[in-house]
Amino acid sequence: MWLAVGFILGILVLGVIWWLKDKIRLMVWYEWLVGIVGLVLLFFTIQNYFGSVEEFQTKPAMMFLLVTGLPGLILLGVSWRLILRHKNNNV
Repeated sequence: MWLAVGFILGILVLGVIWWLKDKIRLMVWYEWLVGIVGLVLLFFTIQNYFGSVEEFQTKPAMMFLLVTGLPGLILLGVSWRLILRHKNNNV
């Protein structure tokens, strides 16, 4: 499963980098940092959620989704918003 996730993630990251080079000229370092931290948090959440469900501990799994998954999604949203801000300013 994780091999497939890594393969898909690699393709998505490569596509995003190509898209950013085509559409946006400059990205600041903290935009990359926020996006990478959000992505790491999201994958950390997914791995621990499935691990907890596999051990039949559904309540900790749901709490883990809330405690680490929600901040991961928020960070990814902030990163996306920063990227769109650059796109709108360059037009």
